[in-house]
Amino acid sequence: MRLTSIPQLARDANRLREIVTTLSKYSLADWISRLDFEFVRSLFKRGEGPSLTQLTTETRIRLALSELGTTFIKLGQMLSTRPDLVGPVLAQELSLLQAATPADPPETIRASIEAELKRPIAELFAAFEDEPLASASIGQVHRATLPDGQHVVVKVQHAGIESKIKSDLEILAALAELAENNLTELAQYRPKATAAEFQRVLLRELDFGREERNLRQFADHFASNPKVRFPRPFPELSTRRVLTMDYLEGIPVAEPDRLRAAGVDLHDIARRGASIFLEMIFRDGFYHADPHPGNLLVLADGVIGMIDCGMVGRLDSQLREDIEELLIAVVQGDAARLTAVITRVGSVPSRLDTAGLDADVSDFVSYYASRPMHKLELGRALNEMTGIIRRYHILLPTPIAMLIKVLVMLEGTSRLLNPHFELIELIRPYQKKLIWRHLSPRRRLEKLRGLYKEWEHLGKLLPRSIMNLLQQAQGGKLEMHVEHKRLESAVNRLVFGMITSALFVGSSMMLSNKVPPEVYGISIPGALGCSMSLLQALRLLWAIRNSGKLDQ
Repeated sequence: MRLTSIPQLARDANRLREIVTTLSKYSLADWISRLDFEFVRSLFKRGEGPSLTQLTTETRIRLALSELGTTFIKLGQMLSTRPDLVGPVLAQELSLLQAATPADPPETIRASIEAELKRPIAELFAAFEDEPLASASIGQVHRATLPDGQHVVVKVQHAGIESKIKSDLEILAALAELAENNLTELAQYRPKATAAEFQRVLLRELDFGREERNLRQFADHFASNPKVRFPRPFPELSTRRVLTMDYLEGIPVAEPDRLRAAGVDLHDIARRGASIFLEMIFRDGFYHADPHPGNLLVLADGVIGMIDCGMVGRLDSQLREDIEELLIAVVQGDAARLTAVITRVGSVPSRLDTAGLDADVSDFVSYYASRPMHKLELGRALNEMTGIIRRYHILLPTPIAMLIKVLVMLEGTSRLLNPHFELIELIRPYQKKLIWRHLSPRRRLEKLRGLYKEWEHLGKLLPRSIMNLLQQAQGGKLEMHVEHKRLESAVNRLVFGMITSALFVGSSMMLSNKVPPEVYGISIPGALGCSMSLLQALRLLWAIRNSGKLDQ
């Protein structure tokens, strides 16, 4: 077993103890107690927690993550976008996670802003409200007024949050490595890859400069659309830990009663909001990845405002082609083609039940293809398809999993305003455009041009590479490095068996030749050798029968 993760866990022993205690409190730490490391097991204690008899496993996971703080709340929020990994039920439960972190004191916030912007608060703002509008997991938001009278909000990162998050990420990475290497039932969820992806996402979120760039890009894409507005960032008042932007004042979509009382047409807002998101996805390939009702505002002039643009999704050309293939397969009711696309884009286990997957996908396609368009619930269909994919342990690429989650959330947010809203009706025009674009001669010509360039590049490199190989071979410098994985136990068994066989043959010869000393005519060295070879053979058979490894 690998011990590389133990030093990191030892350095963060206090935080690790807190994590294990909290997981134990919610009966979620049994897997840690089974790790074959005494240092880790010594931290395992059954905490005194609430009664768990009325709580589902999914609820206990959500409560535990919420209690563990910022990093784990963010982990749960990320996993809520991966129903193919954790299942639709747990993903739905984790989507309820909200971070309500206590606000930093005013003097801490003011000191952070002045340290980042290198100027006193009084010079930066005509007015600055110490009472925050909101305090989330990574930062808190304050209203302020610029010297020219412009109302803005200032998003400030919590003091010390970056070091805390990095420490938690190191613990998560170490635990993920231990779990994947030592617990077979958890290895199928690929905890190391999940932890690495989460680390990349969260470290990006710590950089407010990325959100500033996202805001500018969204504003450019919708410059000609007066029905949507994004906060305008102020680069001269922003850094990676401070973000200053326009203050958008409006009623959140999460409060339909207030919207109705203000005379807002909820059906129109639902349709316009969903259309904006579909333009982001299918027109721009760059979209707001958190269509939560609290992130959408209806401004006084009826314009839809979008805030909290830190989490975004991107669709590259290859991903767009994959999505087009999926849509064409669904529209045409081609179950075999849909299965082929899923297995091509997803990470497929070595022992995939292809026949079972074909049957389930065929049932899925035949059921939804026979339903009228106005009765088709896109969110339900996507969740069912995700359930099928997860049942066969297929992992989707992160961008596709995120897109599915966004579409499900978008339909749910729209139905909060209009219970009869059908997202699929708005997708149909984009669906036709995608299909025509996929089949267009121009697309085919672009693919042929790209293929030609790749072959041209290969043609330039191949002769030189072959020449280098020949020169190394002629000079006697050609080396081949062969990497083998998990052959140690097989080699150990082979060598051990050969030694045992040699010992038995040699001992048998000593017995037959009566090599002294003897007892009752039996060679003592020969008898001892045969006995040892028999014991070694039994040990080898026992090791193969139990684990295939001589060291267990």
